Amino acid sequence: MCRFLAYSGVPVFLEDFVASPCHSLIHQSLHAEEAKTGTNGDGFGVGWYGDRPEPGQYREVRPAWSDENLLSIARQVRSHLFFAHVRAATGTATTRANCHPFVHDRYLFMHNGQIGGYGVIRRRLEALIPDSLYSARTGATDSEALFLLALARMAEGMAPGQALAAALSDALALMEQAGVREPLRCAAALADGETIHAIRWSSDASPPSLYVCARPDSVVVASEPVDAARECWQALPCNTLATIAGGTVQLAAFDPLLRQAA
Repeated sequence: MCRFLAYSGVPVFLEDFVASPCHSLIHQSLHAEEAKTGTNGDGFGVGWYGDRPEPGQYREVRPAWSDENLLSIARQVRSHLFFAHVRAATGTATTRANCHPFVHDRYLFMHNGQIGGYGVIRRRLEALIPDSLYSARTGATDSEALFLLALARMAEGMAPGQALAAALSDALALMEQAGVREPLRCAAALADGETIHAIRWSSDASPPSLYVCARPDSVVVASEPVDAARECWQALPCNTLATIAGGTVQLAAFDPLLRQAA
């Protein structure tokens, strides 16, 4: 599985979390401690907000630990809200278009997990993406499909958390129709430049790891703690939506299965 982090707070250089700490995201790309495999070398990406509404983005297929451009960018770019992700592919090609985070308009999205039986339901899942957004699909991952489905629901007036639940519910319904027995596991983050919505959920009892560290001047959400201040890092409860805005963290129950029952 992949590893990622999302930062919101006073502007800092990306390297403060991507490269410098003892268990930075680059370190996790080789030595992840809470993933199925310790190596996440199938590409990486960073996305950040600056002076424009839409985020900047840099993605590459090389492993994060061997890309000197990532170190240079992380040392020079400072942001109040940014995403970073290292990828362990789960069935789709190692291409730049398949690397996270994904960008559309002012939104950033990244995901860790997998839709069980994605190859079986992929065509039907993609068919749910409206034409107005399907043209924005450049890769082949389940993650990007979920992102575009959530954006479609937000365009209809849903709140981000509801939209993410609806996208996962769509996938679950198709999995059930196809007789897929594999689980759907999801840790994900969605941002609009001001607010981060992070979820930790799984259709079984094994959701991907996700932690929150809230300090007076910032909040970080990460697959694994990136530094030695372990007392700050709190595991996000299973089946939870965390909304981070203005330095505060609000937690709410999150369950796409309730949408199916309804």
